[in-house]
Amino acid sequence: MAHIVVVEDEQPISDLITMNLKLVGHTYSKAYSGTEAAALLEREQADLILLDVMLPGLDGFQLMEQISPRQIPVILITAKNALSDRIRGFELGAEDYIIKPFEILELLARINVVLRRNEQAAPAFTCDTVEVRFAERQVRVDRQPVELTAREFELLEVLIRNRNIALSRDKLLELAWGYDYAGDTRTVDVHIRQLRKKLGWEERIKTVFKLGYRLEVQV
Repeated sequence: MAHIVVVEDEQPISDLITMNLKLVGHTYSKAYSGTEAAALLEREQADLILLDVMLPGLDGFQLMEQISPRQIPVILITAKNALSDRIRGFELGAEDYIIKPFEILELLARINVVLRRNEQAAPAFTCDTVEVRFAERQVRVDRQPVELTAREFELLEVLIRNRNIALSRDKLLELAWGYDYAGDTRTVDVHIRQLRKKLGWEERIKTVFKLGYRLEVQV
């Protein structure tokens, strides 16, 4: 997975972000001001920066001017939602711009998109005897290929990218089937049963009572 630098001066938000980054397998470093972040980035390599705009010391835009030559992808996270601020962020080289307050699952999804675009996302995932190769859309169990339908693979990828996080059936439909899917949430249960059976993950894909499912993986 990736090493992500979180630059956020509000500790509760910083803690929420880093807790969920750890859950899905990323490593992280924290900075609470632009000045602290600039010093941190002098001594650490980063695959991605999550950057608040309104910071003490250097603000996010000023910090971006300093780090843009390093070509580290940046997602701006800010309460500043004016069009002029978003345009400035993108002109400075931001890969994405997310407005506070935000859903943590949306942030994780955007992180995955940026990491894949910059080739920093893990190309494969291994757990127990299961190996999943994302680019090739291949799955092996005990080194033997396992055939998944397109929808089963997409659901599996959502579970892996959000591992250790409880996902509702509605959220799984949204992430794996798409925003405009009009089907019944029971279709999620059918596909989960198939994934458990094909992968031998009866104990890995946990049912979350009255909510949905969680892929449990030790990090």
